[in-house]
Amino acid sequence: MRSHGEDEFRTFVENRRTALVRTAYLLCGDRDEAEDLAQTTLTKTYTSWARVAEVENPDAYVRRILVNTNLSRVRRRRVTHFLTDRMPDRAGPDSTGGVAERSVLMAALARLPAGRRAAVVLRYWEDRAESEVAQILGCTVGTVRSQTFKGLAQLRKDPQLADLIPCQTETPSTSDTEVRPWPTTAPH
Repeated sequence: MRSHGEDEFRTFVENRRTALVRTAYLLCGDRDEAEDLAQTTLTKTYTSWARVAEVENPDAYVRRILVNTNLSRVRRRRVTHFLTDRMPDRAGPDSTGGVAERSVLMAALARLPAGRRAAVVLRYWEDRAESEVAQILGCTVGTVRSQTFKGLAQLRKDPQLADLIPCQTETPSTSDTEVRPWPTTAPH
């Protein structure tokens, strides 16, 4: 690779590595594996950087490499990982409530099939548009909608998440949903 290409790649990695590792963590549920997954993704990206740098959205291209690498890892290993509700001891402020909620959520995400998990993570955790998720996953927008719908439905039915999902007991008032007629005269 030429020096200019290496500089572009280095800049890309410096700007995107943290987000890439975070997404990898959400996909696999283990910090060490997330680091390995991100590193493997960046290695694959480096070997094809000339092609990646020419695409319209290199970030989406690299995320697709990440998702595909994770899917390959899942298919190859078939090893079940159990997430626990116990975090390693660390000094700092007490945030056990947030950690416990996050642990329950991560365990529920881990129970989703890999495709649904990828769709839910990319769409809702990373707040990406359906079209961008479809581009990253290499599928249609309809497939993204279907996978996220099924993934969210599965998460809503998860009994361990019941305490985290707020119940909607209020019904909207009629004034909020009132239909107003379209004005027939122009404003003055």
